[in-house]
Amino acid sequence: MEHHSGLSYEILHGGGAFPMLLVDLKMGQTVKAQADAMVYMDTTMDVKGNLGGGMLGALGRMISGESFFFQMVTASRGDGRACFAPECPGDIADLEMDGTPYLVQKGGFLASTEGVEISATCQNLTKGLFGGEGFFVLKASGIGMLFLESFGAIHMISLEQGQEIIIDNKHLVAWPEHMDYKVEKGSSSGWISSFTSGEGLVCRFRGPGNVLVQTRNPQVFGRWIDPLLPIKK
Repeated sequence: MEHHSGLSYEILHGGGAFPMLLVDLKMGQTVKAQADAMVYMDTTMDVKGNLGGGMLGALGRMISGESFFFQMVTASRGDGRACFAPECPGDIADLEMDGTPYLVQKGGFLASTEGVEISATCQNLTKGLFGGEGFFVLKASGIGMLFLESFGAIHMISLEQGQEIIIDNKHLVAWPEHMDYKVEKGSSSGWISSFTSGEGLVCRFRGPGNVLVQTRNPQVFGRWIDPLLPIKK
């Protein structure tokens, strides 16, 4: 078991495509998770639906691609364990929040401790139109543990002061809110070249900061699997 920010937890089957998050809660402790993320829990636990931030907060999360409700799992009748799983085959990353807000891609939130607030925030016009994530993304802020899910494995890229890197926007998972980034075409030769090379739009990040990326692109996978599906009548 890992012990961070007052929470004991373990990522089960890590390194494979089907991990789960196991949390060991003390009496009175609560973990909030994405709706339908709970796999099993001890009988000392209670689970309740919660809007989290009220109606406006719930609507904002829904617009940003997350569920309307949180699952609030509380050790109400004594110590116990609960287990959570991501929606898609991929990975789980644990991020200890120190007060630095992070922006999170659609579908990237799995669970967190109570001290981490999950809300929706609006990007500027250019990033919203062309960044691929839409006008709204999730914002995680506060102190505690944040657990992210991804499609494929999660890899952290650490940038030094002034260092730049170009990332395909469909591979983004999370990045610090303060990090500067710009949306660009994938090829320096022009839009036609970007289209034919398959790169499309990318994000140019500038350090310092840590950017979390996923090793698989959901849109590419969708195009790959679509011809294999039965023809719908």
